[in-house]
Amino acid sequence: MTKFTDLGLSPKVMKAIEDVGYDTPTPIQAEAIPYALEGRDVLGIAQTGTGKTAGFTLPMIHKLARGRARARMPRSLVLAPTRELAAQVAENFEQYAKYVKLDMALLIGGVSFKEQDKLIDRGVDVLIATPGRLLDHFERGKLLLTGIEIMVVDEADRMLDMGFIPDIERIFKLTPFTRQTLFFSATMAPEITRITQEFLQNPQRVEVARQATTSENITQKVVCFKPENRKVEGKAKRDMLRSIIKEEGDKLTNGIIFCNRKVDVDIVMKSMKKHGHSVGAIHGDLDQRYRMEVLAGFKNNDITLLVASDVAARGLDIPNVTHVFNYDVPIHSEDYVHRIGRTGRAGRKGWAFMLCLPHEQKHLDGIEALVKQPIPRMEIDTPTATKPERTERPKKARPPKQEEAKPVVAEAVVEKAVDAKPTAPKEQPRKKPRGPKGNDNNKIKGLGDHVPAFLLR
Repeated sequence: MTKFTDLGLSPKVMKAIEDVGYDTPTPIQAEAIPYALEGRDVLGIAQTGTGKTAGFTLPMIHKLARGRARARMPRSLVLAPTRELAAQVAENFEQYAKYVKLDMALLIGGVSFKEQDKLIDRGVDVLIATPGRLLDHFERGKLLLTGIEIMVVDEADRMLDMGFIPDIERIFKLTPFTRQTLFFSATMAPEITRITQEFLQNPQRVEVARQATTSENITQKVVCFKPENRKVEGKAKRDMLRSIIKEEGDKLTNGIIFCNRKVDVDIVMKSMKKHGHSVGAIHGDLDQRYRMEVLAGFKNNDITLLVASDVAARGLDIPNVTHVFNYDVPIHSEDYVHRIGRTGRAGRKGWAFMLCLPHEQKHLDGIEALVKQPIPRMEIDTPTATKPERTERPKKARPPKQEEAKPVVAEAVVEKAVDAKPTAPKEQPRKKPRGPKGNDNNKIKGLGDHVPAFLLR
């Protein structure tokens, strides 16, 4: 069996690996690191959670240990699709390079340009960035990529899904033709293959697992159910999710709940919190500082359940995740592989559950076709038609009806009517015709004595 000592890494790098407690490299590390140390381009294909990050970080540190970076001209570049993945690569780099004098800068959105400019101006050996923020610095004239010796593209298939391929092509063209390229991906779509053929020079292909396979350490289950109507669909799914979590009991140390839409992330997070779970949320619209705080809380076990969009599906290395829950069936089949790859890492056991409504069946069929195996169905005794129960308001107490009083009143009225003598109707006084204003006399006055003097002349 291959050991890290057999790979030819420098003593300082080996010391950092020993501090972490690693002894045996994963298959992707054992195959990719020797070719990277030789200076060859590497095309690494492996399912998520197999240690690709160390597969390119360790040889980079070994090769960059000699040399010095110049201002605004980094010596190496690592491109990651999301801020979280870029930050994680930076953490790994600091961990493995603690005995080597190398400067590193992290360029991601949600962070002040000023602070990042200061790091670049000092000169950095390793630049870890998302494509958008990297090009922002370049267009502002704060960065030159002509000194790049090693370029790494991590999670290339995720770059494709997020629409970063034009940016990646542009960045490739800004770097020297003589660079060494390490290209890692879990799947190889035709567009990814085209880029590797265009920008990699005779790469060594390293493939340690069949494309789009799931780990054997993960127990997979799918719950198919049909709510009574679409109005109660969301509530039925949340009820079902809580029932599964309750059934898992002590097996669940911590877990990630994946939703397809950002709005559902917020709804599910509030629902779980309302029912007493320790929960946090992460998706692309949240502030970067908040996202990092939530991730840190999840890693430290301050948060038990993390409700997330696919921003957390790729590359995040949280080794102790025991469960993954797909609140929605992923629309893209490949996303299922990446989502459940958050559990069952580093040889540990993991559990993955998925909720499937009738209109999501077509997506489930696509997933089963991709992984080339049916996902076992799970029956759970939970009411699926969960109409919200109407709580009847207590009726106000009315005073008792006086049934005996009614006939007495009626008799009194009848007797009064019999004894009463008929009386002639009173004549209504005629209304006097109204005279001129201020005159109560009702006589109509003609000329008579009131003939004007000029008529008598």
